Amino acid sequence: MNDERIKQVIEDHREELDRLASMTDDEIDLSDIPELTDEEWDRAIRGKYYKPVKQRLTLRPDADVVEWFKRTSPKYQTAINDAPRKHMNERRRKNK
Repeated sequence: MNDERIKQVIEDHREELDRLASMTDDEIDLSDIPELTDEEWDRAIRGKYYKPVKQRLTLRPDADVVEWFKRTSPKYQTAINDAPRKHMNERRRKNK
């Protein structure tokens, strides 16, 4: 869908979108959507429909850490990114 078509769809549904945007969480009917358990969230696949924005950053990890990731994963850069993400998600769950 090109940008002009997206803008047209938004304008065609502006009233409904504005009404939805003004609703509080308590006003949204979730009765037909079951709540997910922690186990279901643990099995969720990250990035299936979403690709996070990457940021270029220079880090200087210890050489043995880099070597371990290279030895244990053919996609070691992804594995290096996944380690702090896992830590971040665990901290988020604990701080809820």
